[in-house]
Amino acid sequence: MYKQLDNLLSAVTTVDSWYDDGCIIAAEILEDFGQSDWDQLTIEVLNKPLYWKKKLAYCLDSTQHTQEFEILLSILSVEDSELFEICIDTLRSYTSTEHKQRIIDHPMILDRVHNAISGAGTASQKILEEFLKGLK
Repeated sequence: MYKQLDNLLSAVTTVDSWYDDGCIIAAEILEDFGQSDWDQLTIEVLNKPLYWKKKLAYCLDSTQHTQEFEILLSILSVEDSELFEICIDTLRSYTSTEHKQRIIDHPMILDRVHNAISGAGTASQKILEEFLKGLK
């Protein structure tokens, strides 16, 4: 399953086709992941190209797999404002008390969100503010 996901995320697609179809297919592949697939993704995710990470981060909104949350947290270490915003947008779907506490326990995340708000456009600013609001 990991290889299927890797091939899908590596494929050159238009933005529209990715958001219309690609991310849905990726989410379906992730639902069928076994432990070895999660282990491989965890090991390889930070070595993948930036566009690959962005596509992945957009798809990791299932709160059924704790590995997705952990991978999102690891991707946050990459210094790219667009990837950071995608991760924060996706993290808004993780609303459990446990997930919120894990985020709160990472002050670097909160600092980056606060810093990003001041320079963000209207839509991005709203996403970042809603993320912070959701932690309360």
